[in-house]
Amino acid sequence: MSIPISKLPAPNSDNWDLIIRPKSGWFDLHLNDLWRYRDLTMLFVWRDFVAQYKQTILGPLWHLIQPLFTTLLFTVIFGKVAKLPTDGLPPILFYLAGVTGWNYFADCLNRTSGTFIANAGIFGKVYFPRLTVPVSAVISNIIKFGIQFALFLAFVLFYWGQGASIHPNAAVLLVPFLVLIMAALGLGCGIIISSLTTKYRDLQILVSFGVQLAMYATPVIYPMSIFPKAAQWILLLNPMAPIIETFRYAFLGQGMFSPLYLACSVGITAVILAIGIVLFNHVEKTFMDTV
Repeated sequence: MSIPISKLPAPNSDNWDLIIRPKSGWFDLHLNDLWRYRDLTMLFVWRDFVAQYKQTILGPLWHLIQPLFTTLLFTVIFGKVAKLPTDGLPPILFYLAGVTGWNYFADCLNRTSGTFIANAGIFGKVYFPRLTVPVSAVISNIIKFGIQFALFLAFVLFYWGQGASIHPNAAVLLVPFLVLIMAALGLGCGIIISSLTTKYRDLQILVSFGVQLAMYATPVIYPMSIFPKAAQWILLLNPMAPIIETFRYAFLGQGMFSPLYLACSVGITAVILAIGIVLFNHVEKTFMDTV
């Protein structure tokens, strides 16, 4: 028996598990959706990890080979040829400390900077919080950082056993906090660039080049002590500079550890991340028209 349309029950929004509404304002962020879709985020993490090593011979061993070759190259070029000081630290430890920290930030930035371009196909087919993709990239990069960090610790223990003048201290407890700052900074910078590349594709070409230049503005290959104290604060305005210096100080006992500059790094990172989230949220509503 047919039921007259007039007698059908009116739809009640309280009966639905999910109601998709258009986002209207700049600050209509719905960040709680990230937690609701946490299973999807972890699925993306697993996808990134598997895809990265599929059809490779050495697999995760590349995470050990890359920092080792980079460290040896820096030791020869900047230590032996340019003769840059290392504050009395073994050159390999000095450069490996900087490379380990910098690689995580650079990987987060590079992986998240192409979010809209690389995922345009899936973004145009199904709804889910777009921010889960760059967040998953940041999380999956922690695996690579963990492998390289273990390599760094192995060298620290070796040189410590050999009687090298290194002094690990209580600042090592700050390492999880430093990783969190690097992740937030890489995510913020990456999603800002990703939002802009939907209209300005040139930025995609400049990202890798820009990251390389930024490394030379960070105390990765040189210590802060080579600059006059009156000029050091300028370099420390780079939010990665206090992080690298604190990381080096925590394990090697050398470096400029300043709670004030570290707090400035946290403040700058928070601003960049907030701008990135707002801009990313605004662009995701219309990016399919421009990608």
